[in-house]
Amino acid sequence: MAKAAQGQPTRVVLLGPPGAGKGTQANAIASRLEVPHISTGDIFRRAIEEGSDLGLVARAHMVSGELVPDGITMTMVSRRLGEEDASKGFLLDGFPRNVDQARYLDETLRRSGDVVELVLELHVPAEDIVRRLSGRRMCGQCGRSWHVEFNPTRVEGICDTCAGSLHQREDDHQDSVRRRLELHERETAPLAGYYQDKGVLSRVDAVGTVEVVSERVLAVLIAHSAGSRAEATPSQR
Repeated sequence: MAKAAQGQPTRVVLLGPPGAGKGTQANAIASRLEVPHISTGDIFRRAIEEGSDLGLVARAHMVSGELVPDGITMTMVSRRLGEEDASKGFLLDGFPRNVDQARYLDETLRRSGDVVELVLELHVPAEDIVRRLSGRRMCGQCGRSWHVEFNPTRVEGICDTCAGSLHQREDDHQDSVRRRLELHERETAPLAGYYQDKGVLSRVDAVGTVEVVSERVLAVLIAHSAGSRAEATPSQR
């Protein structure tokens, strides 16, 4: 993606189910807008590495396979948004997760006179997600990810990079993937509605190659930029 143009949003939220390609698109969008890509996963990992009190609490929940409680998550995200690199904007990935968190984010931004300008929701049909995730295989030695259909190794079960053995993560089994999608749907359907009511939600078809989806995202950003410039320009009589 090219660099940001005047009028483009700088406070953006990225929504989408697991396996929709949020991480890949988030990096491209953040680079385009010249803002930091802020993910809750990275926030949790940094806090755990630093050994902070909140990090230790978050780790206990993560190890147990539980979601980190809203209060802990919201406090950690608020602190991250208060750092210097996020003062001019950000791309949030993994937060908010529900309407309560969205309201908290709105209130946090309101204190500094800011708002969420755009919410991008990556849409992929459930069966496509199951196909994507259940076909993933991880190398136990070098950590590289492969796919039995979309990115297979030359020898089944053996990593092309280091010849390590491949395995399927437990949460990539079909039943597990379907449960994760059901949980995501329960949480994010109201969240998407919340942002739809605010007029900031744009849905993007995320089926296709990384490049194709990136072009669709870029089209939304350009359209938003054009709309912002039109609103900022007084009508001529």
